[in-house]
Amino acid sequence: MLVNEIFTTAVVRVGRSTTLQDAAKLMRRQHVGALVVTDEGLERDRPLGIVTDRDIVIKAVAEGLSAQAAVEKIMTQALATVLRTDTLAQALDLMRTRGVRRLAVAEANGELAGILSLDDVVDRLAIEVGALHGILGNELTREIAQVPQPAPG
Repeated sequence: MLVNEIFTTAVVRVGRSTTLQDAAKLMRRQHVGALVVTDEGLERDRPLGIVTDRDIVIKAVAEGLSAQAAVEKIMTQALATVLRTDTLAQALDLMRTRGVRRLAVAEANGELAGILSLDDVVDRLAIEVGALHGILGNELTREIAQVPQPAPG
């Protein structure tokens, strides 16, 4: 399976000067746990980093940063990235080795195509497991229907 089959194209982006408070409000409004930080200039689609709800708690609140501080102060700059043509196995290996739950998905030219989250992977795997369950259930139904029934009496 390829990353292209399951990643989310609707990425919530913020500029590097967005305040932590505005970032948190946007996360709440959009129901997301991470925001991709981009340059406010012409390179808007090139990710500079990522800021997560956990970053806001661990790096900002716990350290006493002002809610008016810019997200660039706490964002993770070494953004873990995969290409949309990479395999899911490659993406999961990168998540595991980097210890992250989300990966930026890039086009071949480096532009941001979307984001792949562990939730996306779990949702897709649940669909696949459901399909397997359906196959097994149908097989049992077919086998039962083929078993000769004893004559009454």
